[in-house]
Amino acid sequence: MAARTYTTRRKMIVASIVTKLKTINGLGSFLTDLANNVEPRLKFWDEVDDFPAIHCNAGTETREYHGGGVKTRFLTVTLRCYVKAEDSTDALDRLIEDVETVIEGNSRLSYVDNQGALQFTQDITVRSIETDEGVLEPLGVGEILLEVRY
Repeated sequence: MAARTYTTRRKMIVASIVTKLKTINGLGSFLTDLANNVEPRLKFWDEVDDFPAIHCNAGTETREYHGGGVKTRFLTVTLRCYVKAEDSTDALDRLIEDVETVIEGNSRLSYVDNQGALQFTQDITVRSIETDEGVLEPLGVGEILLEVRY
């Protein structure tokens, strides 16, 4: 079988993001300890038992064609963040800040594609952040949309 020039890399990119988010351990500059509670699939708040937690999901993927066989892919990744605390708004803000720190420090993220080759994202950008603003207290739910360019 011949190696493909372009293959979808959605699953591998999400797995690499999950690995990086698992480094949020409450030490050093991190404000939250996730205790490795990061999963590569979305759950809704009523399914979450362990807090804090982050669940990731690959979404829409678009392409930009540049000519000469060159194309750029844009992948939307949703990070759903869950906390349970007396002040859930503050706890969620700290977790989101930790997530932003990890994403900004890893915008050129390495991952392995379906063919086993080492690849890198061109950029990862935070596109939006939404929270429940304390409505579900003592639970807190936030959603971060990332755009991964590769």
